Amino acid sequence: MSTDPIVPLDPSWPKASLAAVEAAMTAPGAKFEMDTVDIRGVPTRVWKNAPPTLRLLAQAVRAYGPREFTIYEDERVTYDANYRAVSHLGHKLRDMGVAKGDRVALAMRNLPEWPAIYFAAVSIGAIVVPLNAWWTGGELEYAMKDSGAKVLFVDGERHERLKDCYDRMPDLEKIVVARAKGEILAPASRLEVLIGTTKDWATLEDIGFPDAEVLPDDDATIFYTSGTTGNPKGALGTHRNFVTNIMSSGFSAGRAMLRRGEIPPEMPDHKTTLLVIPLFHVTACSAAMMTLIAAGGTIVFIRRWDPVTAMELIQREKINMTGGVPTIAWQLLEHPDRAKYDLSSLESISYGGAPSAPELVKRIFEEFGALPGNGWGMTETTATVTQHSGEDYLTRPTSAGVPVAVADVKIMDIEGKEELPVGDVGELWARGPMVVKGYWNKPEATAETFIDGWVRTGDLAKVDEEGFLYIVDRAKDIIIRGGENIYSIEVEDVLYAHPAVTDAALVGIPHRSLGEEPAAVVHLAPGTTATEAELQDWVRARLAGFKVPVKVLFSKDTLPRNANGKILKKDLKALFGEGVAAA
Repeated sequence: MSTDPIVPLDPSWPKASLAAVEAAMTAPGAKFEMDTVDIRGVPTRVWKNAPPTLRLLAQAVRAYGPREFTIYEDERVTYDANYRAVSHLGHKLRDMGVAKGDRVALAMRNLPEWPAIYFAAVSIGAIVVPLNAWWTGGELEYAMKDSGAKVLFVDGERHERLKDCYDRMPDLEKIVVARAKGEILAPASRLEVLIGTTKDWATLEDIGFPDAEVLPDDDATIFYTSGTTGNPKGALGTHRNFVTNIMSSGFSAGRAMLRRGEIPPEMPDHKTTLLVIPLFHVTACSAAMMTLIAAGGTIVFIRRWDPVTAMELIQREKINMTGGVPTIAWQLLEHPDRAKYDLSSLESISYGGAPSAPELVKRIFEEFGALPGNGWGMTETTATVTQHSGEDYLTRPTSAGVPVAVADVKIMDIEGKEELPVGDVGELWARGPMVVKGYWNKPEATAETFIDGWVRTGDLAKVDEEGFLYIVDRAKDIIIRGGENIYSIEVEDVLYAHPAVTDAALVGIPHRSLGEEPAAVVHLAPGTTATEAELQDWVRARLAGFKVPVKVLFSKDTLPRNANGKILKKDLKALFGEGVAAA
């Protein structure tokens, strides 16, 4: 890799090996004890103490009562108020004719209504279909038709985008609009007529949840993969997939504490999180929201990402955790007004979806006094498979961490026939109770991707002797220059290590005789400068000459990303195809 490991401040770390920590945490009678159950014919390790279903989770967390669950601008919703809204909306869905297995689509920005709708639907056995709120009307229309959703919840913005498409959705029976401005015409109706505004929820009658039989491996969600080419595929998730993440996150946090010699508390402290990632992405819905709600945490929503607004919220709400993609951390670190705000409450900044500079890991730790966090997962694994935080991340800043105790990873040859030795690069396969059932209505794609409990990820990766995972590239993003393989992340890591670079991507551009060559697009930190030749020399000094970008373009904005935070490399390739000159 491009930089030496960053050594944590405590030279006696770690206090315990990974194997010893895992054995202690998963011992019989321990909080993270495991069991083995049959999931679709495959014996699978599961968390013995995980809540069985999302329905039971939604009922159990009412015990947090007056504690604030969500904060959005001047709206503050308690756990009790949210419970009342969920139970009322569950009854209303039944009145609409929604039965177990029916699809309920949800297309809106991060709002307090989002989790209320989500838990109301899954609690009666319906399948929630979270739709990408950034999609165009045509993209949303595709997912509605593909999922066969019977009911659609939208906010006012999405309603305007979709209202001319409703008559082309043959399965759609009910449209419910939240926060609409102006008149709402049939067949749409207002959510506020059903359950009032968020400020009314605390006064709703306590009527309890409608009766329903929901089992751990029942269908719960269809999350569409945010692929960069072709139509997205709907990953069919279960209740077990989501409740697994609750325990996986707690296990990872406890593992980091034990590694540094601290004893994890019986109950986690109340934490407040600034949620920047959209809830229509599994990282936010599964890895973040499920963990937070189980621990009684508070979620603060931000209408759209803005570093100044974020710093104001961190100061006002005493935010403990935030993150998303590396760009967010960089913008907080580099903002010229950062010193004007009290950000001392921050304890953790985590991100994923893109490679990050080892220097970023160090700066989060040294300048914020917060622990950096990262990990690996995908839509098909309902987020968490590996997690990486604290000193382990500081010492291995280019790794994605180690698998949680109920997960396994292996590195296979590209044909998928043979497992490769430690240290070899191949395709990453993963398994565990977080892996989804398959793709909605796509049996051929399901058979190609899901094999005997394993999911073929399409990521090129390697694993070291201690089990730490290193993502090398997406299989489709590898650049082959005259027969030589160039893993884009390797070059991107070097570019990120340059003091002026805060965002970077490497793409392959056509070459008549070599097939393709590497080219880069970078975004520089405010107030810094760099030239194409300077960055080429920087890479040349650290990597083989054939890996040096033949062209470097400079973007005035951060690079375009999809909902998962992955850089849209096809958009960047178009820049070179149009002959844009390097700055």
